[in-house]
Amino acid sequence: MKKLIQKVSYAVLLLAAAAIVSAGAAPAYAAWEPAKPVEFIVPAGAGGASDQMARTIQGIIMKYNLMKQPVMILNKSGASGAEGAMDVKEAKGDPHKLMVAFSLIYTLPIAQDLPLSWENFNPVAMIALDDFILWVHSDTPYKTAKDYANAIKAAPDGTFKMGGTGSKREDQIITAAFEKIVGKKIIYIPYKSGGEASTQLAGKHIDSNVNNPSENVAQWRAGAARALCVFSDKPMDYKKKITDIAWSDIPTCKSQGIDVQYQMLRAFFLPLGTTQEQVAFYANVLKQVVSKPEWIEYTENNALTRHYATGGEFVDFLKKDMAKHVQLMTEAGFAAKK
Repeated sequence: MKKLIQKVSYAVLLLAAAAIVSAGAAPAYAAWEPAKPVEFIVPAGAGGASDQMARTIQGIIMKYNLMKQPVMILNKSGASGAEGAMDVKEAKGDPHKLMVAFSLIYTLPIAQDLPLSWENFNPVAMIALDDFILWVHSDTPYKTAKDYANAIKAAPDGTFKMGGTGSKREDQIITAAFEKIVGKKIIYIPYKSGGEASTQLAGKHIDSNVNNPSENVAQWRAGAARALCVFSDKPMDYKKKITDIAWSDIPTCKSQGIDVQYQMLRAFFLPLGTTQEQVAFYANVLKQVVSKPEWIEYTENNALTRHYATGGEFVDFLKKDMAKHVQLMTEAGFAAKK
């Protein structure tokens, strides 16, 4: 009996000691967290859709204390966004720098034959898909996309000007496809951001643009822009009225005889050389972001299609989307000759 009591006492002491160690010492494999401020690199100018989205996410992270370290937004739009993409690519192994990504990750390497593609980054998560809308100034007589297309068809080549973000990127890809349908040359004018393209349209310096909803919504509300159609296979879902109509009331371009469809991913990437633990940290932060009411409100106001994906699902999407861009840009004559 005495030996049994001694054994039990010894076991109790061991358990107590283990509890003390567990309470007082840090675990051997603590979850990774950023050790300094995190940079969100936006390969586009201030005021555009990517910039607006990044700043919205920055505010949500701050409000809900989703990270101990602050987030800094850095716009690097030089060379049609190559400046920002190369900055992140060259920061190999740095977990404190994330690229706020969109179709640039496909268009840059295809158009310029750069040693750059989505495979040069560590995919974190996709959080949304963004539509494109054909916008004209509200003072114009065009009430439908068909009206506008007919006006272009009836005019000499180069009469109409289309504004967009960058050169040989998503806005110009859509413009090139639109040109083929109307059978006339449209002068494409590249700007640093969709925000600049919306300002130029409001000032009547261009005839139209193909901005994302968020890039032209302020001018739409102010009565300086008219939405003619959305380049999607179906109307947008959001039924809340923005002006006298809702996003869902904008017809598809296909229904207006302009069979052009395009959606752009909204996603985040780390540099190569970062760990899966670091990817998991940011993927979890973004998963929390997209669950917050502020994000729900932002996506509704700006007509973003909410779509969160990470891991294998995200990689599968990237492979398919890359192949689609190769086809579109080759058909438009934008693919670099090798």
